[in-house]
Amino acid sequence: MQPTVKPKNPNFSSGPCSKRPGYQVADLQLDTLGRSHRSALGKQALGLACSESARILGLPPGYRVAVVAGSDTGAMEMALWSLLGPRAVDVLAWESFGSGWVTDIVKQLKLPHVTKLEAGYGDISDFSKVNFDHDVVFTWNGTTSGVKVPNGDWIASERAGLTICDATSAVFAMELPWDKLDVITYSWQKVLGGEGAHGMLILGPRAVQRLESYSPPWPLPKLFRMTAGGKLTEGLFKGETINTPSMLCVADYLDALAWVERIGGVRATIARSEANLQVIADFVTANDWISFLAQDPATRSNTSVCLSLKLSDEQVKKVVKLLETEAVAYDIGAYKDAPAGLRIWCGATVEASDLQALMPWLSWAYQQVSA
Repeated sequence: MQPTVKPKNPNFSSGPCSKRPGYQVADLQLDTLGRSHRSALGKQALGLACSESARILGLPPGYRVAVVAGSDTGAMEMALWSLLGPRAVDVLAWESFGSGWVTDIVKQLKLPHVTKLEAGYGDISDFSKVNFDHDVVFTWNGTTSGVKVPNGDWIASERAGLTICDATSAVFAMELPWDKLDVITYSWQKVLGGEGAHGMLILGPRAVQRLESYSPPWPLPKLFRMTAGGKLTEGLFKGETINTPSMLCVADYLDALAWVERIGGVRATIARSEANLQVIADFVTANDWISFLAQDPATRSNTSVCLSLKLSDEQVKKVVKLLETEAVAYDIGAYKDAPAGLRIWCGATVEASDLQALMPWLSWAYQQVSA
């Protein structure tokens, strides 16, 4: 039987992600629109995006936050181009975005001493092989595979190299050991459901020390430059962006941060995301035709949940199309480079009740295409 109850919000895209519950554009503080981002008002809003992120996330003293161009990719490439070079590099990859950093490091920067620790979709790299005398580059959550780092126990507290972490699908949804991460990047459109085009770059003291003591041998585009005269450009971490940001997007991000604060902070957003994963986990347990792509339960993402179906690739596409046609789930097909399947966003802005309403529709769609 076709279900009768539909999710109130069918937006389960893994980026840009669903807006927070109750979101209304009219609620945004828009006095910055039409003003220069270099005005006192503009710099105040951008500075708040930095300082409120640090406060709500609970970053350690000495960690700096900046708004940068190019979403999470821009933030990561800013870090890679500016920091890598003086040490050998270990780069971990178990899905397409991690593989992208491999390409940047090996084919674009052409660094000579690179160790690639790779794993296929559904698995994760072997952390025991990481050498922390090297710089280490990795994603915390494999957005296109649904495989996350289970914890930070494997990261050495005493290390010679830097740890550079792409955390765009993990920040605000997973416990991150900030003191073990020297560089962290994320984007607004993931866990907080913000707008695109802007990235967040977090630097710990060890990363700042590297920036002030090392100049890479290759040319740095203006968008990547974080120092002047051998010193960190401190204004960048106080709202003085290198490029012109969208103040509408900044207002949207500040609204999302205020929502996090209202519901109880990062602990609450993590709990919401984990509860969302549990809805799908219960459904998978009860149905033998669907399974997690992540092989190890400890590495199953609680944001970008990737699922395999006992169907052909073409049948999976039909399931995705059916659910979209019925307006019960939008944009839940697997990433283009990943194995055929479903990818359902379970970040904090998604309501568990909407996931509960979606599950019977998955069964219905499966039965329609497998009959």
